[in-house]
Amino acid sequence: MVKESRVDVLIIGAGPSGLMCANALAGAGVDFRIIDNRPIGVPAGQADGIQPRTIEVLQSYGLAEPLLKDGAQMHLCVRTSASRSFHILSSNIDTCAGILQPRTQWRHRTYWPGCRRNGSNSPLSIQGMFCYLASSYLLNVFLQITIAQSTIEALFIDSLKSQGVAVDRPIVPSSLEISEDAEELLNPSSYPVKVVLDHMLPSDTAPEQEIVHAKFVVGADGAHSWVRKTLGFSMDGEQSDYIWGVIDFIPDTDFPDIRNRCAIHSSNGSCMIIPREGDKVRFYLQMSDKDVMDPVTGRIDKAKVTAERLIDVARKTFYPYTVNEPKEVDWCSIYIIGQRVASKFSAKDRVFIAGDACHTHSPKAGQGMNASMNDTHNLGWKLAQVLRGRADISLLKTYELERQKYAQDLIDFDREFSALFSGKPRTSDNEEGVSHEQFLTAFQASGGFSSGIGVHYMPSAIVDTTHQACAPSIIIGQRMLPQIFVRVADARPVEIHDMLPSDTRFKLLVFVGLLTSEQLGKVGRLAEELQLPTSFLQKYDHPAEGKAQSMFDIIPIAAGNKDDVNYLDIPPPFRTHWSKVLIDDTDVTGRLGGGAYERFGIDPKEVTMVVVRPDGYVGMIAPSTAVESIDKYFGSFLIVRQEKP
Repeated sequence: MVKESRVDVLIIGAGPSGLMCANALAGAGVDFRIIDNRPIGVPAGQADGIQPRTIEVLQSYGLAEPLLKDGAQMHLCVRTSASRSFHILSSNIDTCAGILQPRTQWRHRTYWPGCRRNGSNSPLSIQGMFCYLASSYLLNVFLQITIAQSTIEALFIDSLKSQGVAVDRPIVPSSLEISEDAEELLNPSSYPVKVVLDHMLPSDTAPEQEIVHAKFVVGADGAHSWVRKTLGFSMDGEQSDYIWGVIDFIPDTDFPDIRNRCAIHSSNGSCMIIPREGDKVRFYLQMSDKDVMDPVTGRIDKAKVTAERLIDVARKTFYPYTVNEPKEVDWCSIYIIGQRVASKFSAKDRVFIAGDACHTHSPKAGQGMNASMNDTHNLGWKLAQVLRGRADISLLKTYELERQKYAQDLIDFDREFSALFSGKPRTSDNEEGVSHEQFLTAFQASGGFSSGIGVHYMPSAIVDTTHQACAPSIIIGQRMLPQIFVRVADARPVEIHDMLPSDTRFKLLVFVGLLTSEQLGKVGRLAEELQLPTSFLQKYDHPAEGKAQSMFDIIPIAAGNKDDVNYLDIPPPFRTHWSKVLIDDTDVTGRLGGGAYERFGIDPKEVTMVVVRPDGYVGMIAPSTAVESIDKYFGSFLIVRQEKP
């Protein structure tokens, strides 16, 4: 008889997107299962770049340290062209600004020194820095890490293993059905999705079938997604004529910037250099038709794309620098740039697609794997709260609303950026080529996508911009800005992002202001109001149960001098633990922290509440006089707590 089973969430695909989803659900205590059609994970190649926002996300799950330790950190970006070359020095520290002047020149290479604020060397303070170049263009540059996709997948798999979860493989889905019963679909406790799985056995044995009844299904099965095709979703967009080769190897070259992220524009083609872990480097090489096309069929002949051919193309692009025959080649491949977005990201709010299954683009902006993992970072907490019975199933509609728009914005940018990369440089003989200013402007735009600051979710049930004026610089719909505060109890500096783990809870940052006697009265009255049975803090909070934590985590932040504030002055409802009472002041060295109220535009004479969603994005802001606005916000998607008899 065919085996049948039930599961709350079935994840199809164990690449970075599927594994991110699995890790989020495991941490939330959700019943799930993850399958993959490959007998083993990716051995080599594929994606390799981890961008700053993704590092922040991984840190919020406690997974970033191995990447920071073992990955290649890129602190310098370079663009070299036939007419000139420019270097942008990037940093992994806090925001700073300054007029940058050339330091020295050598072989037409111009350097600009970076500038630092507060002297911080922490790689986890990843806000980057804003630097004005001598050309007056503003560049947004951030720390990036490169490491093999197999290492990233192994990081997730080890985390799952520590929680008693393993990837089931090799298993191939063969059919998927979603119930048409409207009442069943609206009931989050029902199992309206039926998936037939084929357990692949040795080649001479027919696969064993299993029927899985799931509450929800996540299709993270790649660019050729079986789930997407089964649902009938189209991939809308276009494919360019640009052909690129990619090779991972240990280079032997006299090119001086081989260990920096580098974009090369020459009359022989373009190349992007991505330094990798150890001595390894990745080249993205623009290929000509004669390099890859079969002259008879007019189609790409993959047999022509060998490591030797790619190195030969690199030699022409790098001239007059030399690229010798490598001693070791790890992986190579070829691709045609295509930018496409799925017509839908979900079916009946029961089956979702994520990652390459719903958006594909070039690797030039380094966002493929990053966008994929952030898709399921966005989805995971929503599934957890719906399955716990704490949020209405309508919350899941915001996944497509938020991530599809982001994907389309990324595709639009990638289309322009890829064209600039693939175009010839502007010279006296080619006035129509890509200019320094065009490339610089595009690089500036990429900073927003790379950092995550460029992700801006539009107003919805979980993004309410009504009281944006209370904190003009904390943009509602964007991720909470990094900022160092000081713990009142022990004067220890803390990064606010370290107080915002991805644990499915909403974080309520209460900026209590300067604690004068009058201000303490305001804070006390707010605390009393939030203790009323009708307040959101009482109606929608749920006690911790197993891995399911309470709905809210409150962090009060005072203004003023740390020597003048006693953490016991904060009313008990806001003082849930001594370590969570913060002040906007510098640490004992005078180097770290301070200036947050001014930077965020918050009035220290008022009490301002900032709601940070479980995924780290700001959901709403409200003054203490508008508690009803926060009540309305949470009431639009959360379910009132029912007291157990």
